Amino acid sequence: MAQALSPFDREHRYVIEPRPYDHPDVRRLTGELYLEQLARYGFADAPDDPADDFTPPQGLFLVAYAEGHPCACGGIRTYEPGVAEIKKMYVAPTFRGQGLARRILTKLEHAAQTNGARRIILETGSRNTEALALYARAGYRPIPAYRERDSTINRALAKDITPPQHEECAQ
Repeated sequence: MAQALSPFDREHRYVIEPRPYDHPDVRRLTGELYLEQLARYGFADAPDDPADDFTPPQGLFLVAYAEGHPCACGGIRTYEPGVAEIKKMYVAPTFRGQGLARRILTKLEHAAQTNGARRIILETGSRNTEALALYARAGYRPIPAYRERDSTINRALAKDITPPQHEECAQ
């Protein structure tokens, strides 16, 4: 019988790496996300966002790997000055429930904060109860739609953040 991994072992089993949005692992995972959304809602946004949106410093795209296998992803991009948008959060089904989405979200929030964002926004589907719970636990709250979307299907959420304080050098 296999022994369950401790929280420490689970967390250190995964490696999270920045990747260009046109990287094959990103394309694979965002393609899986697209197919899952099609199955859940009957339609989905194609994963054809401009790669430059996720290029530092205006954005970042992360891929999580388990023993070299891409298993989760998420990105952040500048929506407008001071506002960053989370996009394409996805965890492959066999890797869910292990804290990967939370780890990716934390890293994306840190990147947004470091880049001077004061607010992070995102959209997720109303039937994606797992994502809605993750975002609520992370401090995201419902906001009015910031795009023309069907509010019975899409939920817009936001979290206000404080840019890091830089200590001034003593003279």
